[in-house]
Amino acid sequence: MVHSRLHFLSCLLISLVLSVGLLAPSGSASAQDKRQNAPGAFDFYVLSLSWSPSFCAEAAERGNGGRPQIQCSGRPYAFVVHGLWPQYENGFPEYCQRPAPRLNRNIVSSMLDLMPAPGLIFNEWDKHGTCSGLSERSYFEAIRKARAAVKIPAEYLDLSEARSVAPADVEEAFIKANPGLNSSAVSVTCNRTRLSEVRICLSKDLQFRSCGDRDRRACRRDQVTMPPIRGG
Repeated sequence: MVHSRLHFLSCLLISLVLSVGLLAPSGSASAQDKRQNAPGAFDFYVLSLSWSPSFCAEAAERGNGGRPQIQCSGRPYAFVVHGLWPQYENGFPEYCQRPAPRLNRNIVSSMLDLMPAPGLIFNEWDKHGTCSGLSERSYFEAIRKARAAVKIPAEYLDLSEARSVAPADVEEAFIKANPGLNSSAVSVTCNRTRLSEVRICLSKDLQFRSCGDRDRRACRRDQVTMPPIRGG
C-alpha cells in the first residue's frame, strides 16, 4: 500500500515537472520575438522626443563628471529627438550589426539641429539604426521625416517659466496639434519629478499608429514639472 502510494506521488511529481517544462518555453517565446535582431524585420517605430531642459537639469544634478553637455550650452532647446526606435509588437531589437557600420561625420553634423549631441547620434545609429534595415543616410533621413511629421504644441515652443503639468494634458496637447494622432499612439515618460519624453508610435511609412502595450509603461504621476527653456 505504501509502495503504491509512493509510486503514485512520484508519477504525479514527474507529471508536474513535465507540465512546467512544456509551459515555460511557450511563455518565453511570447516574450521574445523570433526575428532575433534581424535588420529591417520589425513592426513599427517609436519616435522619442526628449524635453531638453529636464535632461540638462538632471545632468547638472549628476555633475556629469565635469563634462559640459552640448545641448545645455549655446542656443536653447525645447523638445529634441532622442531617437527613432524599431519595435516589435512585443519587445524591440537592438544592436543588430556588430560592429555597426561607422557613421560618416558629415551625417552627424547634419543632424545636430535635431539631436544636439554627437555621442547621442552615434549611439542611436549603433543601437537602433542598425535594426532599421536602412543605410546610414536613409535612417537619419527617416528621423528627419518623422520629426517633421510631428507638430510640437505651441505652448511648449518657448516655455519661459517652469510649469507643473499632468502627463495626460501633455498627451492631449500633442493630440490636438496633430490631426490623426490619438491617445493610443502617444505616451509621456517621466522621472520622479520631471517630464522626460514624449513618445509617438509610427508605422514603417511614418504614419501615426497604436503603441500597443507600451502605454502601460508610461508616466503614472499626477503632476510633473517641465523646467523652462534655458534663458527663460
